Amino acid sequence: MDSVTAAVPHPRSEGEGPARAGRRSLAVALLSGALGAAVALLATRQRWSMGTATVAGDAFPLSAKGSDVTGVPAALAIVGLAALVAVFAVRRTGRFAVSALLALSGAGIVAAALLGATDSSALDDKAAQASGDTSSVVHAFDHTAWPYVAAVGGGLILLAGLLALLYGRRWPAMSGRYERNGTPRPRRAPVVDPDRPEDIWKALDRGEDPTGA
Repeated sequence: MDSVTAAVPHPRSEGEGPARAGRRSLAVALLSGALGAAVALLATRQRWSMGTATVAGDAFPLSAKGSDVTGVPAALAIVGLAALVAVFAVRRTGRFAVSALLALSGAGIVAAALLGATDSSALDDKAAQASGDTSSVVHAFDHTAWPYVAAVGGGLILLAGLLALLYGRRWPAMSGRYERNGTPRPRRAPVVDPDRPEDIWKALDRGEDPTGA
């Protein structure tokens, strides 16, 4: 008898695995998405590249921030953060679409940041302005580590999007207590069984007439 009981799977343990995976993926996605957006936004405000321009025969130092090089990472970081929040406002197909947008935002940040690391156009524009010669270009071009920091932030957002695509169906959604017009859904009055004293006492506690008169 004991062996038969042990062989029967506990009904509660069957759903613990998927539920636990859903909770873990949700926590990781929220943390990585929010952190990735913050890192990407911070990195775009830092100095990405530097060089020199020739002005009146002398070397003139120049530098460019990430926002000067490209505005794509900052814009996609905001889009990704909005998509991360919107994941919980939609369900089924809508959740899949928003999750895909979240992943694409992260991938776009990674691509734009890596391309921006070797882009000298922002410095060339500054060199032309400093020298007054439109054909002037920057010399001794170099870049910092901040473009790669922005790429890491994009990678975290990409991770959040992939987790949403894989496990998003197990995540909770915003409460559907309210209808689209903003009015609360009417609650059904509980059925009172006159043959059950506990139902009668509960109805009296709610201020209802258990007799239905």
